Amino acid sequence: MSDATAPSPTAPTSSLLKQDDRTRRRNRAETRFRAYGMAAVIVGILALVLLLTSILSNGLSSFRQTFITFPVTLAEERLDPQGNRNPEEMARVTTFGYAPLLGQSFVEHVQSMGIETDLGPREMAAMISDEAPGQLRAMVLANPDIVGETITLELLAGGRIDGFFKGRVTMASAERDNNVSPEQLLLAEALREQGVMDTRFNWDFITAPDASGQRPEAAGLGVAILGSFYMMIVVLVLALPIGVAASIYLEEFAPKNRFTDLIEVNISNLAAVPSIVFGILGLAIFINFAGLPQSAPIVGGLVLTLMTLPTIIIATRASLRAVPPSIRSAALGLGASKMQSVFHHVLPLAAPGILTGTIIGLAQALGETAPLLLIGMVAFVREYPSAPPDGFFDPASALPVQVYNWTQRSDPAFVERASGAIIVLLVFLIFMNAVAILLRRRFERRW
Repeated sequence: MSDATAPSPTAPTSSLLKQDDRTRRRNRAETRFRAYGMAAVIVGILALVLLLTSILSNGLSSFRQTFITFPVTLAEERLDPQGNRNPEEMARVTTFGYAPLLGQSFVEHVQSMGIETDLGPREMAAMISDEAPGQLRAMVLANPDIVGETITLELLAGGRIDGFFKGRVTMASAERDNNVSPEQLLLAEALREQGVMDTRFNWDFITAPDASGQRPEAAGLGVAILGSFYMMIVVLVLALPIGVAASIYLEEFAPKNRFTDLIEVNISNLAAVPSIVFGILGLAIFINFAGLPQSAPIVGGLVLTLMTLPTIIIATRASLRAVPPSIRSAALGLGASKMQSVFHHVLPLAAPGILTGTIIGLAQALGETAPLLLIGMVAFVREYPSAPPDGFFDPASALPVQVYNWTQRSDPAFVERASGAIIVLLVFLIFMNAVAILLRRRFERRW
């Protein structure tokens, strides 16, 4: 061994089987980073579980409602004094004429069952929902021949009675409440034991329209669901073709210059603009300038289209950019034109990303509230909008606006209703995101 190849007596020695200080520090840093990431994931999951637990615990009860079943005698002298069975003449009897009829029948039924109570007829009749006279009146006008008969009806119980069976109202709270008394709650318990009252699933919460602040037990989501559906149709019909066409032009055909760079910057900026700004824009252009009706799905759909377009354009451009350039080159090399290479080869390969971006944009628009408040969709709407295309111009509400509206009312039962509406909205959002995942996996291709 020569002096040139001999190991230096002062040279440090190391082994691959033994960690030095630098390696240990690096491993500790990596371990800490993994712990931080795992902690962030756990915190996010716990926050999600807490949110869902709060919503489900408060909102699941809104899908169940308390009903009262008892026979009602439809007195002819009160409902049809002329005896003609003419709906126009019978329509002169308002709900104030039906309410005493229901109260009297209910009191007589309770007395016939032998249930002892200190309540007077007025307090007993107050246990029936204020919506019941209107429901009975609509039934009689739809079928005048039942006047004079005794029929068994299933009617809504009052909001406080329903809250008692759901645990929202207690005997202690009833002593301080002017709308219900402990004696009424005791009678309700006795009636439930006799099978007169029953709490079960209520489809009307999904299909019925909204109700006034004094009738939370009758409030439903029917108009809001239909209004949101109409708005999503408008957004889909307008935002998808416009957004995809603009993306294809900017990504495949537009020259790269300062003008297109300015357009791209503005598209990115519009995606970050607060949604309430689009509501102000819609109020100024579509309502004040164009004269479209307030609280109409067409206006809400146009506003949400403007808000959704940047999201669809950005997602579509990213999908087109993800297609390998070799696909374009191969098509052009075989004699295809620029348009043929884009529409026959690039666009089908980018379809999964385009569909995913579109559905995510629609899901985002479905949950928007602020722009819809500015165009008047917070109005109280009882009538269902007509079938398209006239229905796009009829007054309607929307699911997120209905949630906001119910949280502003004083009755605690509306808080339960609002949580139930959030559950319905979350179901729609989960469904739309699931469709996006399925479409991506169905049309996805690997190169």
